Amino acid sequence: MPNIKKLNKKLSRIFNGKVCAMLHGGVLYLTGELDNWNDIVKAGKMSVSPKEYSVVNDIHFTGENIPSMRKPAIASNSLEGESPDVLIIGGGVTGCAIARELMRYKLDVLLVEKEHDVALHASGRNGGIVLPEFIISDGELKKKYNDIGSQIYPSVCEELDVPYKRTGQYICFTCNLMKPVALAFIAQCKLQGIAVEYINRKKLLKKEPYLSRNIKYALFFPTAGVVYPYGLTAAYAENASDNGAKISLDTVVLDIEVWKGCIMNVLTNRGRIYPKMVINAAGAFAEDIARLAQDRFFSLHTSRSTNMIFDKNSSCLVKSIVSPYETMRMNSGGVLCTDEGNLLTGYDSIETYKKEDFSTDTNSIITLLAKQQKLVPSLSKQDIIASFAGISAATYEGDFIVSFGKFTENIIHAAGLETPGLTAAPAIAKEISAMAAAYLEADINEEFNPLRRMVINNESFSGISGSDTVPGAAVPDYTPLSL
Repeated sequence: MPNIKKLNKKLSRIFNGKVCAMLHGGVLYLTGELDNWNDIVKAGKMSVSPKEYSVVNDIHFTGENIPSMRKPAIASNSLEGESPDVLIIGGGVTGCAIARELMRYKLDVLLVEKEHDVALHASGRNGGIVLPEFIISDGELKKKYNDIGSQIYPSVCEELDVPYKRTGQYICFTCNLMKPVALAFIAQCKLQGIAVEYINRKKLLKKEPYLSRNIKYALFFPTAGVVYPYGLTAAYAENASDNGAKISLDTVVLDIEVWKGCIMNVLTNRGRIYPKMVINAAGAFAEDIARLAQDRFFSLHTSRSTNMIFDKNSSCLVKSIVSPYETMRMNSGGVLCTDEGNLLTGYDSIETYKKEDFSTDTNSIITLLAKQQKLVPSLSKQDIIASFAGISAATYEGDFIVSFGKFTENIIHAAGLETPGLTAAPAIAKEISAMAAAYLEADINEEFNPLRRMVINNESFSGISGSDTVPGAAVPDYTPLSL
């Protein structure tokens, strides 16, 4: 049994009696009030005991007003009375991938996205690193879906006609004292059949001559790669639509009616929808959807990460993904060359309660640049042409949530999909679609076509409604930088 009394004593001591915990139904609820957001996150993390309960953090933040979710101004009845088999909430890479995989079954699928296009939040605001298989991660589900996703990425991108470069990734070490750790890590990888190679400094500098001479050695993971995440998400949406899925943009969920532990209908700004099943892939707002569905057994905390894009003159500086050694965890930070030929560096991670604040600031850029110059000294602020930020959402337990509801029957959550969420998306989509199909007793769709060819013009395609924008026509806003 968890010792909640002991935890409350600890919380009271650290936060001056302003926070307390209560266990109910396998969920630990934190209540109280604090004026420092980082303290609220700290309280959530220190209360975690994943084998005994999940954490819902209801500590009230008194420091500032938390911004409300931005909603489209549109109001209509275009979806009134729709009764799909599956309603997917969220048009990020995971939501769109689920929509596509569900079309392998004979199901009526509707995806709603509150923005005017897909991938305008986390899915379009990251470096596009497809991580290799790894033996150590923050959670069991992260490892499971990361490893499967890493394996199937080449075939998925081939089917969807999305550029994918398997560049490999170097994890770089500047301290010889860490060599025993690195060698032990290699041994563990080989026991699990994970491809990794020890690279000494001479060989490393021959392959990547612009790296710092302070790097002593590196571990090379050949299966890591780079994809354009916005393009991948749009391709998933297009293929889902071509196979019969409906996608409604500028469509926000306002309320969910639940009766006897089952979702009856979902109210949107375009009318009330009556789905048999709901899939929650709402990213940073997944906890809000869970609350509306009376199935809030988890909490998320969000962080903002900054990335920089360099002029193509800098593209020669790096051929593979180059990352600093920090901990033996999954790492998507570092320096890489995108499929467009620009150098991209990232990222930092700053806790924030502003889920839609994609601003960047000069101090963050300068700090991040100095960090990456330790890897590639020739990086220059004069070559930075733009910056962008993304928001990622994590559970306090540090692992993904891919499961049916705890208190509500006909909902599946795909939540807390921080790094390696992009790598894991294809695997998560396959599993969730199979879960939904089994629940709905759906038959296989023999007419499903997994192939999509890149559209090189802006001709619209069937199934997308609610906006004049089609996937591929818009991209997340990048901020031109003046240092």
